[in-house]
Amino acid sequence: MDKLLHKILPQASSGFLYKMLRKKNITWNGKKADGSEKTAVGDKICFFLAEETFAKFAGQEAAASQAAGMKTAEYRKAYASLKGIRVLYENPHVVLLHKPSGILSQKAEPGDLSLNEWLIGYLLEKGILQQEELVTFRPSICNRLDRNTSGIVICGISLTGSQRMNTLLKERSVHKFYRLMVQGRMPAEAYLDGYLYKDEAVNKVQILSKEKYERLASEQKKLYSRIETAYRAIQELSFEKAGTATLLEVELITGKTHQIRAHLSSVGHPLLGDYKYGNRAWNELFRKEYGISSQLLHACRIEFPQMEEPLAAMSHLILTDEMPPVYERLLRDGKR
Repeated sequence: MDKLLHKILPQASSGFLYKMLRKKNITWNGKKADGSEKTAVGDKICFFLAEETFAKFAGQEAAASQAAGMKTAEYRKAYASLKGIRVLYENPHVVLLHKPSGILSQKAEPGDLSLNEWLIGYLLEKGILQQEELVTFRPSICNRLDRNTSGIVICGISLTGSQRMNTLLKERSVHKFYRLMVQGRMPAEAYLDGYLYKDEAVNKVQILSKEKYERLASEQKKLYSRIETAYRAIQELSFEKAGTATLLEVELITGKTHQIRAHLSSVGHPLLGDYKYGNRAWNELFRKEYGISSQLLHACRIEFPQMEEPLAAMSHLILTDEMPPVYERLLRDGKR
């Protein structure tokens, strides 16, 4: 097997290959291997390596480097042209950014410029990242916000940072909180659960209560994911034309597409400015008065758990991002 691996990855040293075998980054028929195995037709060898790393050791490094160079211009363009993004926290492994409303977290189309491109452009501009390093690792955001949602985004700028952050998010060890306004009067606090189905064709989700979900056929149930949303009411507001609204702080316990927007709408309290799941007539009153044309949703706070080295300094870090100015106007005008 070790001879076969050297043929597949001719630029890799024996030390690297044996290390990857020990760490099970290269497996043989789904099992750990030591390189001495006799391979045969039908054997399955899997490589759990970054595409750039595989290309480098397969002798395609020059092509990969050229591609990275072509992308560098795009990254620098994003850094220069996307406005309002701020660095809230930074260490050698992780950067936490403020994303303004209206900016994509990741590309939707090939020609888009997003927060992802801005991040790499920022790292290149500050000398934190060199173009050659993009061949083997590309920094990236770890949690995505919708285009019109503002607030805190976690970014991994080293392999360790990316892996740790993605693990924490998957395990739900990072607590994420949002500020928003909804129609009507809300209880002081509540925990909501339900089931969500995403219709990819129209990019819209449907929420079912536990009772309705239980009445579905077993095949239909497979299409739904369980969701959990908790909130507390911060302030009740009253507007002359629009009536009662409530400022909420929501904890996103599970993180599904449009979860907060659709979940609150499903219990009769749609988000201000949300034309997809909300009350159009109510939204129009605020659009004319305040210029609000999309959902008013802000990722305001993030809380980290106990962390191990090299991220121990982030243990129990609580980071907040100030609310956009339009919230101040609404709170002032709607104050009882």
